[in-house]
Amino acid sequence: MAKSQNEKESIITKIINLFRNIISPKDKLLENKEGVDDNIAIELKNVSLSFKIGNDKIDNLKEYVIRTLNRTKEKKTIFKATDDVSFKIYKGEKVGIIGFNGAGKSTLLKIISGVYTPDEGEVIINGNIAPLLSLGAGFDKNYSGRENIFLNGAILGYDEKFLRAKYDEILEFSELGEFINLPVKNYSSGMLSKLGFSIATIVDPDILILDEVLGVGDINFRKKSKEKLKSLMASNTTVLLVSHSIEEIRSICDKAIWIDKGKVIDFNEVNSVCDKYEEAAKNASKEKTKKLKPQRF
Repeated sequence: MAKSQNEKESIITKIINLFRNIISPKDKLLENKEGVDDNIAIELKNVSLSFKIGNDKIDNLKEYVIRTLNRTKEKKTIFKATDDVSFKIYKGEKVGIIGFNGAGKSTLLKIISGVYTPDEGEVIINGNIAPLLSLGAGFDKNYSGRENIFLNGAILGYDEKFLRAKYDEILEFSELGEFINLPVKNYSSGMLSKLGFSIATIVDPDILILDEVLGVGDINFRKKSKEKLKSLMASNTTVLLVSHSIEEIRSICDKAIWIDKGKVIDFNEVNSVCDKYEEAAKNASKEKTKKLKPQRF
């Protein structure tokens, strides 16, 4: 039984690594590019990414075919998630990314993490990345927690030998115990977050990317996860943090990037940028309040 389980885990990691090599051949990666300043961890050059958004509410195949033949489908609108974004982040810097909802913050992190490929521009990464984005994303709901360690770990770029060596450590940190052998479709959102966090932080990365994940799990796990993140941040690790908590950004980061409608509005010392952002937020709230008409009864 154990041998069969090990063989299944080996197959999972081999398939994922093969797929990674097909879609991201090493000769096309922009990591450690020649001529790049060794002090730079992340550099974006004129990076743009757009999405096509359909307005049609077609919920069945028959209607889709009819409207396609009759040419009555609405045209898709183009939404520019990032627009000509350029900046440099140096090794060891802690940088917060702030902006209103829909500004393009999470999209930007996904571009840097390699989840999305930009339509235009270059993304240069100097070092290995641990992306903590949507914890649990990429899990197969029908696989057990144990099998998903190998699946998710392979997606993050860890090989089978490394995952086997770190398996007990991942299990202990996740606090899942015997639940690790159950399909993750039976897990609560907190359990999924615990497992995802434990896998993603198993290495000491050169670059740590965080997207609203500082409050995962229950109270005890949140305390433990924050201590883990603090230990990673205390080293020369480069940190990118997206958070709606400006206090969190101010306390953790030394610089901040303000994104609005896919564009960089400001990139400077953290308090300077946060002050400008909070002032803009106040003004936006005042404008909205002015537009509200009093109701008459």
